[in-house]
Amino acid sequence: MRIAGLIICLLCAAMCFAQPVKDLIPLNYTAPSTYTIADITVSGSSHLDEQTIVSLSQLKIGDDITIPGQDISNAIKEIWEERLVGDVSISITKIEGGDIYLNIHLTERPRLSKMVIEGVRKSERTDLKEKFGLIRSQVISRSLRKNIEFQIQKYFEDKGFYSTQVTITDIPDTLLDNHFHLQVDIEKGKKVKIDQLVLNGASKVEEKKLRRKMKKTKQRAWWRVWARSKYIKTDYATDKEALIAYYNSQGMRDAKITEEKIYQTDNPKHINIELTIEEGEIYYFRDITWVGNYIHKDENLQKILGIKSGDVYNQELLDQRLNFNPTGPDISSIYLDNGYLFFSVNPVEVRVENDSIDIEMRIYEGNQATINEVYVNGNTKTSDHVILREIRTLPGQKFSRADLIRTQREIAQLGYFDPETINIIPKPNPVDGTVDIEYRVDEKPSDQLQLSGGWGGAVRFVGTLGLSFNNFSLRNIFNLPSWSPLPSGDGQRFSIRAQSNGPRYQSYQASFTEPWLGGRRPNSFTVSTNVSKISNVASDLSVNGFLKVSTVSLMLGRRLNWPDDYFTLTNSLSYSKYRLENYASFANSLCETCDANNISFNTTLARNNTGDNPQYLTKGANVSLSATFTPPYSLLDRSIENLPEPEVYKWIEYHKWMFDYSRFIQLTGNKRKNQNNLYSSNKGKRHLVLNTRAHIGYIGTYNTKLGVGPFERFSLGGDGLSGFNFLLGTDIIGLRGYDNNSITPTSGGGGRVFNKYVFELRYPLVTEGVATIFILTFLEAGNNWSSPSEFNPFALYRSAGVGARIFMPAFGMIGVDYGRGFDIVPGDPTAHEGQFHFTIGQQIR
Repeated sequence: MRIAGLIICLLCAAMCFAQPVKDLIPLNYTAPSTYTIADITVSGSSHLDEQTIVSLSQLKIGDDITIPGQDISNAIKEIWEERLVGDVSISITKIEGGDIYLNIHLTERPRLSKMVIEGVRKSERTDLKEKFGLIRSQVISRSLRKNIEFQIQKYFEDKGFYSTQVTITDIPDTLLDNHFHLQVDIEKGKKVKIDQLVLNGASKVEEKKLRRKMKKTKQRAWWRVWARSKYIKTDYATDKEALIAYYNSQGMRDAKITEEKIYQTDNPKHINIELTIEEGEIYYFRDITWVGNYIHKDENLQKILGIKSGDVYNQELLDQRLNFNPTGPDISSIYLDNGYLFFSVNPVEVRVENDSIDIEMRIYEGNQATINEVYVNGNTKTSDHVILREIRTLPGQKFSRADLIRTQREIAQLGYFDPETINIIPKPNPVDGTVDIEYRVDEKPSDQLQLSGGWGGAVRFVGTLGLSFNNFSLRNIFNLPSWSPLPSGDGQRFSIRAQSNGPRYQSYQASFTEPWLGGRRPNSFTVSTNVSKISNVASDLSVNGFLKVSTVSLMLGRRLNWPDDYFTLTNSLSYSKYRLENYASFANSLCETCDANNISFNTTLARNNTGDNPQYLTKGANVSLSATFTPPYSLLDRSIENLPEPEVYKWIEYHKWMFDYSRFIQLTGNKRKNQNNLYSSNKGKRHLVLNTRAHIGYIGTYNTKLGVGPFERFSLGGDGLSGFNFLLGTDIIGLRGYDNNSITPTSGGGGRVFNKYVFELRYPLVTEGVATIFILTFLEAGNNWSSPSEFNPFALYRSAGVGARIFMPAFGMIGVDYGRGFDIVPGDPTAHEGQFHFTIGQQIR
């Protein structure tokens, strides 16, 4: 007992000596006392600012605190919640009368010096570091480690790796105190693919249809190229929802997945997925009634809905017909387009009996909304009036969803803003029945530099330098701050271009366009000039003959309101002078030295309702009919018929007719707009698009005795770049897969009738950001005849090939195609062999 007592006494003494400083201060825990903070010190901090720590504690010198009490506990909690320290304690260093002295002791968390990732490729390391977003001296916490591990595993799961192991090791930095290197070792494991996808219970729907609905969850097959068999959890979850949604669209509203098995096969790289589906009964619409509608009668609404009693119950179709129908009118549109912004329709299943469902359409019409204010944000370069004049929603008018969607297209067609980020924000005010509309835009570069070289005709290499200022401002030409590099912001277009290969060929062009002449109506005015010269050049580079064409044109265009406001009518008047001096191609047939004049009037009627992204169109059509006439000199003066040939063509006469048709059809993706945002387009989505085109042209004469002069002809074949072909006074029509100008009849002075058909499949790689990039494959066919009597629309030269296009604001649309012809061209047996074609700009024909 004595020994035990001695041990207890020694332990008590040791415990007394081990007490912290604060316990040496005499405190009465049964009777809390109030003290005034006289001083606060901080210890254990090497990187954190001491005054910041004191501030975080919410303790201040001069404040009264109660000891013991919650003040100290609350201060520790405030510091701890900032996640800057590993541990924190507050002790009492001294008490003098009513004053108390405190010390905040910290244990700092370790900090990041750098991260080293091992076990993966360099590109994967770069991607992962961008996801982490780590910065030097960042606090290394447990949550940071967990986030790194999660991000790595998620990154590789999306690539099909599901057994990725991550090990994170702290390595002390020898140069920086309390800093560590994080070494992250990654073992990706095996990529997991789906060996078999089994669908049990599918009896009312063909299994192949169900598999097609699971777009990204595919079982392995040797023939599958585009849809890979990787197992990705997020895609798998989405595909299961799509599977059930398809059942619902077929009337099986109770369909569900009752059992799901995912298990590994004998091969560690493969898994099997087995789904058991309970399809349920097929339901049908029975009675559809309308409640709350006063503006439109039941029968009119029912006709637009287009769903009859006895139709298979389809929730997706019902939503489309109520909210946004991609193929026709819908219930919402007839209200929203007539000002009823506050309209809503709620379909309610009021009765389910056996396999039939009664629906009650509960409508709230509300009052018509009037547009109060319209404003634009985000235009840093373009003047407000350039945008506002394109807007169809004006203050004082009734609200219209159709006008909003049309305005979005018109703003995108300007080319000054990113079409993917144009945002329309209606701000309704139900109290007074008005709505403000905000259009948000993001400026993008619209000026273009054309600097290129290419091969053309017999002269081979040709250099091109061009500048297009597509948002020019003539009125600010003396306002130096608006120059960037030329005055800009008023939506005018000014362009200059020069092409040359030295003494053989030169061409200089300039044009100016005012799209709103007078500023009140969309009447465009364009003035342009062009001087081109092609010469006979000897081996010593001396010029011994040339053909020079000088042209000036005036053009006036206006937007029509009938048959609809997608139509435009453009009229132009041009004068061209041909100067011929011993030029080899014409000297023998015309004259050694002579001039020819061409005064022509052109009128073009066009309709363009293509989509809101001019660089990658997905819908709509562009149709134009053009007619060009010169005065009928020989009909006004019959004596011209008897003049020698050079004199006959001193004033050129002809009439020319051109028809062009281009249609864009979206083949894949959801064509229906987002119902939560009625004004959004399919932004950022990749859609396969079919572009079909048809072109036909004819050049006729007023006087059959004289025929058509020597200058106006069609030339078919090649890339269609007129500047690289040097056939002055000739319309160049591209036909990929054949040599430039190879399909041109030798009789009759050249081609007077042509036709051409194009089928082109396009798929975008990039549609957002600065560049637009898409790939394509094409089938083309066309021919060229010297007279209308020879015309045969089915006797065609055919070709096929692939290509790519890239649009960058600074350079415009640039592309390359590879085509191969199927038919031999008479007199040129190699003209149809494989051809690379370089293109600049959107090709018209």
